[in-house]
Amino acid sequence: MPLIGYARVSTDEQDTFAQISELRRAGCVTLFEDRASGASRSRPKLASALAAVGQGDTLVVVRIDRLARSLSHLLEIVEALRAKGAYFRSINDPIDTSSPQGMLMTQMLGAFAEFERALIRERTRAGLKAAVARGARPGNPKMRARDPSAIGDLRHSLKEKHLHELVDGRLRWLPIVERLRPHLPWSLVLRRIQALKPPVRSFSERTLVKACRTLVEAGYADRVILEAAPRLAPDSRIALLVADKLNNDPDATLRSLATWLSKDLREPTPRKGTQWSPEGVRRVISQARNLGLIVVPKLPATLSP
Repeated sequence: MPLIGYARVSTDEQDTFAQISELRRAGCVTLFEDRASGASRSRPKLASALAAVGQGDTLVVVRIDRLARSLSHLLEIVEALRAKGAYFRSINDPIDTSSPQGMLMTQMLGAFAEFERALIRERTRAGLKAAVARGARPGNPKMRARDPSAIGDLRHSLKEKHLHELVDGRLRWLPIVERLRPHLPWSLVLRRIQALKPPVRSFSERTLVKACRTLVEAGYADRVILEAAPRLAPDSRIALLVADKLNNDPDATLRSLATWLSKDLREPTPRKGTQWSPEGVRRVISQARNLGLIVVPKLPATLSP
């Protein structure tokens, strides 16, 4: 399967030549490299590399510190790759998620990350308790005094933090938005995102639109996703949803699609029922195929009752 390499210059390196050479020796043909160093969060080539990875591909780095800013960031990337059916490998670290041993190591890292977060929470609580015991008042003195500059700094910091969280977590849900918008209304796009397993961040329709607008303004998404959706007949909307699902999961069966519509999306049938049948799904797929929405070579076979 294709190996996709990613390199990033570090604070003690002038270029990525050594990393690129090692990635090529490992078999990587497609390579992406970011020139930002240090704590910079601007890594457009990393976003391009993750977008280029497909099912069965492997994203390869020389060391994990060339990829992620933190352990939690690394785990988010690994999970995003796993959701696409792709793998992650670090040449100089014992991580290769295509192997059982590599997955075990990744799960151990996840446990360490949760332990680290618990320690930070405990230390924070202990520090606040000790400060109160000394007579100190918790919080920022300037904020308590309603200093305008402090309030402005806080708002800017919260806005930056929100953007960073969106950028780091967008890899699982933004591709769905980009596929379905502006063809479908936000309500249906949201239901498609909410059906992801495991679930992603908790969106309402309003917060999803706001998140997408933020990513568009920051240059991480195309402005076309914010355009108004056309008015569609209910059966056409269902055909678009099923076509998107089938194009991204060609092995889906009629019965699994019926369960997905009924339980995950809670989409009513044309007769306002709550349970889709395989035959009903077959009719929707035929409609989607007639509209030119399906690119998979054949319809899924129905399962025996």
